[in-house]
Amino acid sequence: MDFALAPEDRMVAETVRDFAQTEIAPGAAERDRDGIFDLEIFRKMGELGLLGLPIAERYGGAGGTYLQYAIAVEEVSRVCASTGLSFAAHVSLGVGSLNLLGSEQQKERYLVPAARGEFLAAFGLTEPGAGSDAGGTRTVARAVEGGFVLSGAKSFITNAVSAGVTVVTAVTDPGKGTRGITAFLVPRGTEGFHPSAAYDKMGMRASETAEIELRDVFVPDDAMIGGRGEGLHGFLEVLDAGRISIGAIGVGIAQASLDASLRYAGEREQFGSKIGSFQAIQFKLADMAMEVEMARTLVQKAAWLKDQHQPFGQVSAMAKLFASEAAMRAASQAIQIHGGSGYIREYPVERYLRDAKLLEIGEGTSEIQRLVIARGLGLR
Repeated sequence: MDFALAPEDRMVAETVRDFAQTEIAPGAAERDRDGIFDLEIFRKMGELGLLGLPIAERYGGAGGTYLQYAIAVEEVSRVCASTGLSFAAHVSLGVGSLNLLGSEQQKERYLVPAARGEFLAAFGLTEPGAGSDAGGTRTVARAVEGGFVLSGAKSFITNAVSAGVTVVTAVTDPGKGTRGITAFLVPRGTEGFHPSAAYDKMGMRASETAEIELRDVFVPDDAMIGGRGEGLHGFLEVLDAGRISIGAIGVGIAQASLDASLRYAGEREQFGSKIGSFQAIQFKLADMAMEVEMARTLVQKAAWLKDQHQPFGQVSAMAKLFASEAAMRAASQAIQIHGGSGYIREYPVERYLRDAKLLEIGEGTSEIQRLVIARGLGLR
Protein backbone atom coordinates (compact mmCIF):
# COMPACT_ATOMS: atom_id res chain seq x y z
CA MET A 1 0.00 0.00 0.00
CA ASP A 2 1.52 3.27 -1.16
CA PHE A 3 -0.40 6.39 -0.18
CA ALA A 4 2.06 8.76 -1.84
CA LEU A 5 0.80 10.65 -4.87
CA ALA A 6 2.56 9.89 -8.15
CA PRO A 7 4.63 12.70 -9.69
CA GLU A 8 1.91 13.43 -12.27
CA ASP A 9 -0.69 13.66 -9.49
CA ARG A 10 1.45 16.12 -7.56
CA MET A 11 1.91 18.13 -10.74
CA VAL A 12 -1.87 18.38 -11.16
CA ALA A 13 -2.20 19.52 -7.54
CA GLU A 14 0.48 22.18 -7.92
CA THR A 15 -0.84 23.42 -11.26
CA VAL A 16 -4.42 23.72 -10.06
CA ARG A 17 -3.34 25.27 -6.75
CA ASP A 18 -1.37 27.97 -8.58
CA PHE A 19 -4.29 28.62 -10.96
CA ALA A 20 -6.78 28.75 -8.09
CA GLN A 21 -4.68 31.21 -6.11
CA THR A 22 -4.08 33.42 -9.14
CA GLU A 23 -7.39 33.31 -11.02
CA ILE A 24 -10.09 32.21 -8.57
CA ALA A 25 -9.16 33.36 -5.07
CA PRO A 26 -8.87 37.14 -5.67
CA GLY A 27 -12.57 37.72 -6.37
CA ALA A 28 -14.09 34.89 -4.34
CA ALA A 29 -15.47 37.08 -1.54
CA GLU A 30 -16.98 39.61 -3.96
CA ARG A 31 -18.58 36.92 -6.13
CA ASP A 32 -20.08 35.37 -3.02
CA ARG A 33 -21.38 38.70 -1.76
CA ASP A 34 -22.99 39.68 -5.06
CA GLY A 35 -24.00 36.21 -6.24
CA ILE A 36 -21.91 36.48 -9.42
CA PHE A 37 -21.34 33.41 -11.59
CA ASP A 38 -18.17 34.17 -13.54
CA LEU A 39 -18.05 32.25 -16.83
CA GLU A 40 -14.63 33.72 -17.60
CA ILE A 41 -13.13 31.57 -14.85
CA PHE A 42 -14.53 28.47 -16.50
CA ARG A 43 -13.23 29.56 -19.89
CA LYS A 44 -9.75 29.67 -18.37
CA MET A 45 -10.30 26.33 -16.65
CA GLY A 46 -11.23 24.91 -20.03
CA GLU A 47 -8.02 26.23 -21.55
CA LEU A 48 -6.10 24.53 -18.75
CA GLY A 49 -7.83 21.22 -19.56
CA LEU A 50 -9.69 20.99 -16.25
CA LEU A 51 -13.22 20.76 -17.67
CA GLY A 52 -12.38 17.42 -19.27
CA LEU A 53 -9.65 16.29 -16.90
CA PRO A 54 -10.76 12.62 -16.44
CA ILE A 55 -12.08 12.25 -20.01
CA ALA A 56 -10.14 10.42 -22.72
CA GLU A 57 -8.23 12.58 -25.17
CA ARG A 58 -10.20 11.18 -28.12
CA TYR A 59 -13.31 12.76 -26.61
CA GLY A 60 -11.70 16.14 -26.06
CA GLY A 61 -10.47 15.50 -22.52
CA ALA A 62 -7.07 15.62 -20.86
CA GLY A 63 -6.85 11.86 -20.36
CA GLY A 64 -6.29 12.18 -16.63
CA THR A 65 -7.46 9.95 -13.80
CA TYR A 66 -10.42 10.40 -11.50
CA LEU A 67 -7.95 10.72 -8.63
CA GLN A 68 -6.37 13.70 -10.38
CA TYR A 69 -9.82 15.17 -10.92
CA ALA A 70 -10.67 14.78 -7.21
CA ILE A 71 -7.40 16.52 -6.35
CA ALA A 72 -8.30 19.37 -8.72
CA VAL A 73 -11.77 19.78 -7.20
CA GLU A 74 -10.24 19.97 -3.73
CA GLU A 75 -7.73 22.63 -4.76
CA VAL A 76 -10.38 24.77 -6.48
CA SER A 77 -12.79 24.41 -3.55
CA ARG A 78 -10.07 25.34 -1.10
CA VAL A 79 -10.28 28.93 -2.39
CA CYS A 80 -13.88 29.02 -3.71
CA ALA A 81 -16.33 26.19 -3.07
CA SER A 82 -18.87 27.79 -5.43
CA THR A 83 -16.47 27.38 -8.32
CA GLY A 84 -15.69 23.86 -7.13
CA LEU A 85 -19.39 23.00 -7.14
CA SER A 86 -20.02 24.18 -10.71
CA PHE A 87 -16.80 22.47 -11.80
CA ALA A 88 -17.92 19.21 -10.18
CA ALA A 89 -21.45 19.38 -11.59
CA HIS A 90 -20.08 19.90 -15.09
CA VAL A 91 -17.51 17.09 -14.98
CA SER A 92 -19.07 14.46 -12.70
CA LEU A 93 -22.71 14.81 -13.69
CA GLY A 94 -23.09 16.48 -17.07
CA VAL A 95 -19.92 15.30 -18.80
CA GLY A 96 -19.94 12.11 -16.72
CA SER A 97 -23.38 11.14 -18.06
CA LEU A 98 -22.28 11.73 -21.63
CA ASN A 99 -19.07 9.77 -21.13
CA LEU A 100 -20.74 6.78 -19.47
CA LEU A 101 -24.07 6.58 -21.30
CA GLY A 102 -23.75 8.53 -24.54
CA SER A 103 -23.60 7.00 -28.00
CA GLU A 104 -20.62 7.74 -30.21
CA GLN A 105 -22.70 10.29 -32.09
CA GLN A 106 -23.77 11.99 -28.85
CA LYS A 107 -20.21 12.03 -27.58
CA GLU A 108 -18.96 13.62 -30.76
CA ARG A 109 -21.69 16.26 -30.72
CA TYR A 110 -21.73 17.12 -27.00
CA LEU A 111 -18.98 15.41 -25.00
CA VAL A 112 -16.06 16.60 -27.12
CA PRO A 113 -16.88 20.35 -26.93
CA ALA A 114 -17.95 20.09 -23.27
CA ALA A 115 -14.70 18.36 -22.30
CA ARG A 116 -12.74 20.99 -24.21
CA GLY A 117 -14.49 23.67 -22.18
CA GLU A 118 -16.46 25.17 -25.06
CA PHE A 119 -19.58 25.06 -22.89
CA LEU A 120 -20.74 23.78 -19.52
CA ALA A 121 -23.00 20.77 -19.02
CA ALA A 122 -25.83 20.31 -16.50
CA PHE A 123 -27.73 17.40 -14.99
CA GLY A 124 -31.50 17.71 -14.51
CA LEU A 125 -32.72 15.04 -12.11
CA THR A 126 -34.11 16.85 -9.04
CA GLU A 127 -37.68 18.17 -9.12
CA PRO A 128 -39.84 20.15 -6.68
CA GLY A 129 -41.44 16.87 -5.55
CA ALA A 130 -38.58 14.47 -6.31
CA GLY A 131 -35.37 15.09 -4.40
CA SER A 132 -34.10 12.16 -2.36
CA ASP A 133 -36.91 10.13 -3.94
CA ALA A 134 -35.68 10.39 -7.51
CA GLY A 135 -38.18 7.70 -8.46
CA GLY A 136 -40.90 10.26 -7.84
CA THR A 137 -40.08 12.06 -11.11
CA ARG A 138 -43.13 13.89 -12.53
CA THR A 139 -41.63 15.33 -15.70
CA VAL A 140 -43.14 13.35 -18.57
CA ALA A 141 -41.90 12.49 -22.06
CA ARG A 142 -44.72 11.83 -24.48
CA ALA A 143 -43.79 9.84 -27.57
CA VAL A 144 -44.62 11.57 -30.84
CA GLU A 145 -43.55 11.02 -34.43
CA GLY A 146 -39.79 11.41 -34.63
CA GLY A 147 -39.16 11.90 -30.92
CA PHE A 148 -40.62 12.96 -27.58
CA VAL A 149 -42.29 16.01 -26.03
CA LEU A 150 -41.05 16.84 -22.52
CA SER A 151 -43.24 18.63 -19.99
CA GLY A 152 -42.48 19.36 -16.36
CA ALA A 153 -39.99 21.14 -14.11
CA LYS A 154 -36.58 20.60 -12.57
CA SER A 155 -35.20 22.35 -9.49
CA PHE A 156 -31.82 23.09 -7.87
CA ILE A 157 -29.97 22.44 -11.12
CA THR A 158 -26.33 23.59 -11.09
CA ASN A 159 -25.17 25.38 -14.26
CA ALA A 160 -28.78 25.39 -15.51
CA VAL A 161 -28.78 28.85 -17.10
CA SER A 162 -25.38 28.75 -18.79
CA ALA A 163 -25.15 25.08 -19.78
CA GLY A 164 -24.79 24.27 -23.45
CA VAL A 165 -26.55 20.95 -22.90
CA THR A 166 -28.59 19.53 -20.02
CA VAL A 167 -29.30 15.88 -19.29
CA VAL A 168 -32.99 15.67 -18.29
CA THR A 169 -34.88 12.71 -16.84
CA ALA A 170 -38.55 12.15 -17.64
CA VAL A 171 -41.18 9.43 -17.32
CA THR A 172 -41.70 7.64 -20.63
CA ASP A 173 -43.52 4.57 -19.31
CA PRO A 174 -45.88 5.35 -16.41
CA GLY A 175 -46.57 2.49 -14.05
CA LYS A 176 -43.10 0.96 -14.36
CA GLY A 177 -41.57 2.87 -11.47
CA THR A 178 -37.91 3.67 -11.88
CA ARG A 179 -37.84 1.42 -14.97
CA GLY A 180 -40.14 3.89 -16.67
CA ILE A 181 -37.73 6.82 -16.44
CA THR A 182 -35.65 7.81 -19.47
CA ALA A 183 -32.94 10.46 -19.93
CA PHE A 184 -32.67 12.97 -22.76
CA LEU A 185 -30.15 15.53 -23.96
CA VAL A 186 -31.61 19.02 -24.30
CA PRO A 187 -29.36 21.64 -25.95
CA ARG A 188 -29.48 25.23 -24.79
CA GLY A 189 -31.97 27.32 -26.73
CA THR A 190 -34.37 24.46 -27.46
CA GLU A 191 -37.89 25.85 -27.78
CA GLY A 192 -39.86 25.47 -24.56
CA PHE A 193 -36.74 24.92 -22.41
CA HIS A 194 -36.75 27.78 -19.88
CA PRO A 195 -34.16 28.05 -17.08
CA SER A 196 -35.18 30.60 -14.46
CA ALA A 197 -33.11 33.23 -12.75
CA ALA A 198 -30.64 31.72 -10.30
CA TYR A 199 -31.73 31.15 -6.70
CA ASP A 200 -30.74 33.61 -3.98
CA LYS A 201 -28.96 31.08 -1.78
CA MET A 202 -27.47 31.01 1.70
CA GLY A 203 -24.18 29.58 0.47
CA MET A 204 -22.48 28.56 -2.77
CA ARG A 205 -23.68 31.95 -3.96
CA ALA A 206 -21.23 32.21 -6.85
CA SER A 207 -22.41 28.90 -8.29
CA GLU A 208 -25.29 29.09 -10.74
CA THR A 209 -28.29 27.11 -9.46
CA ALA A 210 -31.75 27.50 -10.99
CA GLU A 211 -35.06 25.90 -11.86
CA ILE A 212 -35.87 24.67 -15.34
CA GLU A 213 -39.34 24.72 -16.82
CA LEU A 214 -40.05 22.41 -19.75
CA ARG A 215 -43.05 23.52 -21.79
CA ASP A 216 -43.73 20.98 -24.52
CA VAL A 217 -40.05 20.61 -25.38
CA PHE A 218 -39.59 18.49 -28.50
CA VAL A 219 -36.46 16.35 -28.69
CA PRO A 220 -35.69 13.89 -31.49
CA ASP A 221 -35.29 10.16 -30.92
CA ASP A 222 -31.51 10.46 -31.02
CA ALA A 223 -31.63 12.77 -27.99
CA MET A 224 -32.36 9.76 -25.78
CA ILE A 225 -29.30 8.80 -23.74
CA GLY A 226 -28.77 5.43 -22.09
CA GLY A 227 -31.80 3.62 -23.48
CA ARG A 228 -35.52 3.86 -22.85
CA GLY A 229 -36.45 3.15 -19.25
CA GLU A 230 -32.83 3.15 -18.14
CA GLY A 231 -32.55 6.81 -17.16
CA LEU A 232 -32.46 6.37 -13.42
CA HIS A 233 -30.68 3.02 -13.40
CA GLY A 234 -27.96 4.37 -15.68
CA PHE A 235 -27.38 7.35 -13.42
CA LEU A 236 -26.54 5.29 -10.33
CA GLU A 237 -22.87 5.07 -11.29
CA VAL A 238 -22.92 8.71 -12.37
CA LEU A 239 -24.23 9.68 -8.93
CA ASP A 240 -21.68 7.46 -7.19
CA ALA A 241 -18.91 9.29 -9.05
CA GLY A 242 -20.53 12.63 -8.26
CA ARG A 243 -20.33 11.85 -4.56
CA ILE A 244 -16.56 11.62 -4.84
CA SER A 245 -16.42 15.16 -6.16
CA ILE A 246 -18.76 16.46 -3.44
CA GLY A 247 -16.46 14.81 -0.91
CA ALA A 248 -13.51 16.57 -2.56
CA ILE A 249 -15.28 19.91 -2.16
CA GLY A 250 -15.73 19.07 1.52
CA VAL A 251 -12.02 18.36 1.87
CA GLY A 252 -11.25 21.70 0.22
CA ILE A 253 -13.51 23.61 2.60
CA ALA A 254 -12.19 21.74 5.64
CA GLN A 255 -8.58 22.41 4.61
CA ALA A 256 -9.35 26.08 4.03
CA SER A 257 -10.96 26.27 7.48
CA LEU A 258 -7.86 24.73 9.03
CA ASP A 259 -5.54 27.04 7.07
CA ALA A 260 -7.43 30.15 8.15
CA SER A 261 -7.61 29.00 11.78
CA LEU A 262 -3.89 28.27 11.97
CA ARG A 263 -3.11 31.74 10.61
CA TYR A 264 -5.46 33.43 13.04
CA ALA A 265 -4.24 31.37 16.02
CA GLY A 266 -0.70 32.49 15.23
CA GLU A 267 -1.68 36.18 15.09
CA ARG A 268 -4.41 36.77 17.67
CA GLU A 269 -3.30 37.57 21.23
CA GLN A 270 -5.32 37.19 24.41
CA PHE A 271 -4.11 37.32 28.01
CA GLY A 272 -0.66 38.24 26.76
CA SER A 273 -0.18 35.18 24.53
CA LYS A 274 -1.01 33.98 21.03
CA ILE A 275 -4.22 31.97 21.23
CA GLY A 276 -2.46 29.13 19.39
CA SER A 277 -0.57 28.47 22.62
CA PHE A 278 -3.81 27.69 24.48
CA GLN A 279 -4.62 24.00 24.80
CA ALA A 280 -8.31 24.63 24.06
CA ILE A 281 -7.40 26.05 20.65
CA GLN A 282 -4.70 23.45 20.00
CA PHE A 283 -7.20 20.63 20.53
CA LYS A 284 -9.64 22.19 18.07
CA LEU A 285 -6.90 22.50 15.46
CA ALA A 286 -5.69 18.96 16.10
CA ASP A 287 -9.20 17.58 15.57
CA MET A 288 -9.61 19.62 12.39
CA ALA A 289 -6.30 18.35 11.00
CA MET A 290 -7.22 14.76 11.85
CA GLU A 291 -10.59 14.97 10.09
CA VAL A 292 -9.11 16.67 7.02
CA GLU A 293 -6.64 13.79 6.70
CA MET A 294 -9.36 11.18 7.17
CA ALA A 295 -11.69 12.84 4.69
CA ARG A 296 -8.99 13.23 2.05
CA THR A 297 -7.95 9.59 2.42
CA LEU A 298 -11.54 8.37 1.94
CA VAL A 299 -12.13 10.61 -1.08
CA GLN A 300 -8.88 9.60 -2.74
CA LYS A 301 -9.52 5.92 -2.03
CA ALA A 302 -12.93 6.15 -3.69
CA ALA A 303 -11.39 7.89 -6.71
CA TRP A 304 -8.63 5.28 -6.89
CA LEU A 305 -11.16 2.43 -6.79
CA LYS A 306 -13.02 4.03 -9.68
CA ASP A 307 -9.80 4.36 -11.65
CA GLN A 308 -9.07 0.68 -11.00
CA HIS A 309 -12.55 -0.28 -12.26
CA GLN A 310 -13.39 -1.77 -8.88
CA PRO A 311 -16.71 -1.30 -7.03
CA PHE A 312 -16.61 2.16 -5.46
CA GLY A 313 -20.21 3.09 -4.63
CA GLN A 314 -20.02 2.13 -0.96
CA VAL A 315 -16.76 4.00 -0.38
CA SER A 316 -17.93 7.04 -2.36
CA ALA A 317 -21.01 7.28 -0.12
CA MET A 318 -18.75 7.08 2.95
CA ALA A 319 -16.41 9.69 1.49
CA LYS A 320 -19.22 12.09 0.64
CA LEU A 321 -20.87 11.65 4.04
CA PHE A 322 -17.74 11.99 6.15
CA ALA A 323 -16.14 14.80 4.15
CA SER A 324 -19.30 16.92 4.03
CA GLU A 325 -19.89 16.60 7.76
CA ALA A 326 -16.19 17.14 8.49
CA ALA A 327 -16.36 20.35 6.44
CA MET A 328 -19.27 21.57 8.55
CA ARG A 329 -17.44 20.77 11.77
CA ALA A 330 -14.22 22.38 10.58
CA ALA A 331 -15.96 25.56 9.40
CA SER A 332 -17.93 25.82 12.63
CA GLN A 333 -14.80 25.40 14.75
CA ALA A 334 -12.98 27.91 12.55
CA ILE A 335 -15.62 30.50 13.43
CA GLN A 336 -15.30 29.59 17.11
CA ILE A 337 -11.53 30.06 16.95
CA HIS A 338 -11.97 33.42 15.22
CA GLY A 339 -14.55 34.50 17.80
CA GLY A 340 -16.49 37.61 16.82
CA SER A 341 -14.23 38.14 13.83
CA GLY A 342 -15.39 34.83 12.39
CA TYR A 343 -18.97 36.06 12.31
CA ILE A 344 -18.29 38.95 9.95
CA ARG A 345 -17.48 38.97 6.24
CA GLU A 346 -14.03 40.45 6.74
CA TYR A 347 -12.83 36.91 7.36
CA PRO A 348 -13.64 34.01 5.00
CA VAL A 349 -14.65 31.43 7.59
CA GLU A 350 -18.30 32.52 7.69
CA ARG A 351 -18.45 31.80 3.94
CA TYR A 352 -16.92 28.38 4.51
CA LEU A 353 -19.73 27.48 6.92
CA ARG A 354 -22.47 28.68 4.58
CA ASP A 355 -20.92 26.80 1.66
CA ALA A 356 -20.33 23.60 3.64
CA LYS A 357 -24.00 23.18 4.54
CA LEU A 358 -24.96 22.47 0.94
CA LEU A 359 -22.66 19.43 0.91
CA GLU A 360 -24.85 17.69 3.49
CA ILE A 361 -27.86 18.17 1.20
CA GLY A 362 -26.82 18.07 -2.46
CA GLU A 363 -26.26 14.84 -4.43
CA GLY A 364 -27.93 12.81 -1.71
CA THR A 365 -28.45 14.05 1.83
CA SER A 366 -26.42 12.71 4.72
CA GLU A 367 -29.42 10.56 5.59
CA ILE A 368 -29.47 9.05 2.09
CA GLN A 369 -25.74 8.32 2.29
CA ARG A 370 -26.29 6.43 5.54
CA LEU A 371 -29.06 4.47 3.83
CA VAL A 372 -26.75 3.62 0.91
CA ILE A 373 -24.03 2.50 3.31
CA ALA A 374 -26.49 0.41 5.36
CA ARG A 375 -27.72 -1.32 2.20
CA GLY A 376 -24.12 -2.04 1.29
CA LEU A 377 -23.86 -3.84 4.61
CA GLY A 378 -26.73 -6.09 3.56
CA LEU A 379 -29.40 -4.29 5.59
CA ARG A 380 -32.84 -3.74 4.12
